[in-house]
Amino acid sequence: MSILAYNGGCVVAMRGKECVAIATDRRFGVQAQTLATDFEKVFQFNPRMFLGLVGLQTDILTVRDRLMFRKNLYETRENREMQPATFAAMLTSFLYEHRFGPYFVEPVIAGLDPKTLEPFICNMDLIGCPNVPDDFVVAGTCGEQLYGMCETLWKPDLEPNQLFEVISQAMTNAFDRDAISGWGATVHIIEKDKITVKTLKTRMD
Repeated sequence: MSILAYNGGCVVAMRGKECVAIATDRRFGVQAQTLATDFEKVFQFNPRMFLGLVGLQTDILTVRDRLMFRKNLYETRENREMQPATFAAMLTSFLYEHRFGPYFVEPVIAGLDPKTLEPFICNMDLIGCPNVPDDFVVAGTCGEQLYGMCETLWKPDLEPNQLFEVISQAMTNAFDRDAISGWGATVHIIEKDKITVKTLKTRMD
């Protein structure tokens, strides 16, 4: 088993019309054993920017804390809010610095640009190779199932309510076919004037 799949979990982010969504499952386990069903893998870094991390649980918490420190240092020095594209470049550099002893995490970034409010999504591998598409990004143990569901359901210029429905259906149908992801999901819908957080109840077996 890959060390990235040791604790299970998945994250998906999607672009919409002047909005962006990021969702994660709630399971935390050790291989096939479930230890908790309320482990969050998506963290808010700015008023309109979120980072999702899947992989080894200890590395998720370490990377989150180190990135928060670097982000706060940047904003103190620059006296302005960090843009999602800048955050992605910083994260790429941070992961590549540790390429000979990498953190076992796969990051997913979702947010709106503070000035233009342009949706931004990005994902990376564990040494920081970025992927910035125009539709959706996925990470985690049920990535193949998520790709299939997202390609089937996603359309350009989805409104926030439609985006929530699409990302929820993609997430729940994908991790129903994966034994080490699931146990409910948390969905964040990021718009220019508000952030909506919803919890989905799914199969508990």
